[in-house]
Amino acid sequence: MRLKNFLLVVDDIDKSAEFYKELFGLLVLADFDGNMVLTGGLALQQRSVWERLIGSEVSQGSNNAELYFEENNFDVFLEKLENSRFEIRYLNKPMQHDWGQRVVRIYDPDMHLIEVGESMDYVALRFLWSGMSVEETAKKTQMPEDYVRNISKAMEERTENDQS
Repeated sequence: MRLKNFLLVVDDIDKSAEFYKELFGLLVLADFDGNMVLTGGLALQQRSVWERLIGSEVSQGSNNAELYFEENNFDVFLEKLENSRFEIRYLNKPMQHDWGQRVVRIYDPDMHLIEVGESMDYVALRFLWSGMSVEETAKKTQMPEDYVRNISKAMEERTENDQS
């Protein structure tokens, strides 16, 4: 068995598809009249279709689940949010956790929670690039030293290959 998709119930499926395309680059793979499958394993279902299928009403916006995206060009993504034609509603404005990861939490047009954060490998690289030692980076990011050391080695190898 494997997880195939994650389904979100939405009020305006076309608006939601455009939202996920504009901000996250997800594309429609299939459109089944009230049910869309997007790249990345996300499916959208028109509220009226979903309620008919399950025989029950649906409520939105309980903050009990989130879609999680990683974006290492974090400042570029924040600019995209600011310049979006969609009204962006924030749960949390951009922030940095104690372990150094920068994140932002927003809602989609139907109040589904979305978190966008830097990958932890990138956070470690950012600290290493700033001059922190492997030990300091491991302590700050709460990652094992061996893991950070491997990230550091990969960074050095990439730099050597770029110079050759």
